[in-house]
Amino acid sequence: MSFIIVIPARYDSSRLPGKPLKKLLGKPLLQHVYECATRSDASEIIIATDDERIETAAKSFGADVCMTGSQHTSGTERIAEVISTRNITDDTIVVNLQGDEPMMPAACLNQVARLLTDKPECSMSTLCESISSQDDVFNPNVVKVVFDRLGRALYFSRAPIPWDRNRFSNEQGAEADMTGTHFRHIGLYAYRAGYVTKYLAAPASPVEKLESLEQLRVLWNGDQIAISEAVEQTGPGVDTENDFNQVEALMSSLT
Repeated sequence: MSFIIVIPARYDSSRLPGKPLKKLLGKPLLQHVYECATRSDASEIIIATDDERIETAAKSFGADVCMTGSQHTSGTERIAEVISTRNITDDTIVVNLQGDEPMMPAACLNQVARLLTDKPECSMSTLCESISSQDDVFNPNVVKVVFDRLGRALYFSRAPIPWDRNRFSNEQGAEADMTGTHFRHIGLYAYRAGYVTKYLAAPASPVEKLESLEQLRVLWNGDQIAISEAVEQTGPGVDTENDFNQVEALMSSLT
């Protein structure tokens, strides 16, 4: 199996400006993400950014940086420019590791790439993990996924899917452990480089716009997404200051 990792990183995060360079245990957050990638089996790791401050920081810790335009609205768009600039071949498996995931296990990076290799009929692969808390099931910031017996995603939603009619209509039952019935989507993707162009050429689908979930465009257009439970528990991503503090506490406890 051969794959590369591209880490999209932008400075102007609306909820946490300057996030990639925010110091986490003495290092930029982005450096922790990069170091996660280096522990995987990836043959190449590229940081994609439009910001010179990020470029300078990334090069200081030895990363390969590809500068991109500032017009991109998603990590996938930024990766598409990297694919074009670097002349990456269509059959290359590209893992999209978001630049705010400093606790992503290397085993999961390998897993998502292997999953796409093992399912050539699928256009994309991703991971999930079981949800144990009802609060998470009903939290719109926790994206849920339902998949079939062959490990192909059926739908992603911010709503509590699947709707457990008996449990959710029974106040006492709703407090029971949810493990094994509901799954949280982990925002880690792999796709073949050639598919990225096809994906971006397709218009945003109605459900994608409603849910604000770009992976729904894949399903809307009839393509398949392979999905599997993560082999290791993933740490939280960093979207807000509270997230950052949580990650800092967790990582401090592990050192």
